[in-house]
Amino acid sequence: MQRELRKAFTMLELVFVIVVIGILSAIAIPRFSDTADTAYLTKAQSELASVRSALATERQRRILRGDTSTILSLSCAASSCPATPTNAFDHFSPDNDGNYTRVVDYPIPKCSNGTQKACWDVGTTGGKRTYTYRFVDTGSAVFVLDKNRLDCQAGDETDCEKITR
Repeated sequence: MQRELRKAFTMLELVFVIVVIGILSAIAIPRFSDTADTAYLTKAQSELASVRSALATERQRRILRGDTSTILSLSCAASSCPATPTNAFDHFSPDNDGNYTRVVDYPIPKCSNGTQKACWDVGTTGGKRTYTYRFVDTGSAVFVLDKNRLDCQAGDETDCEKITR
């Protein structure tokens, strides 16, 4: 008599597959989370480069028009801005003629609350406008708008190196 063969996995094969999946996930999950952090950092670097480029361009436009006034802000207060200030980089401070120019064509939103990460926040320190990027993990890089330049705040070099590389 011939026995009918059943087509199924043995317990050993199932255990082997589960072990392999466990090893792969132990390797892959940390790498994927690191990739997300790197993506947020790359986005912040790109936004900073765009804002600095727009700042240099606006400075040159104003000089060509004979306006040598200092750019005081890259985002405006609700009372002096043509739109509601929900973005970190909205409009340049008005020129001598009272004209506003957009900093970037796409919005870069401000942090919506005190705990949000991977976002830009706007503030004022010592009468100068500050723009702070909050990292995904820990820390933040503070940039100061001073003399038409957006530079890292003194004493904050370690966090600034992450974003200005």
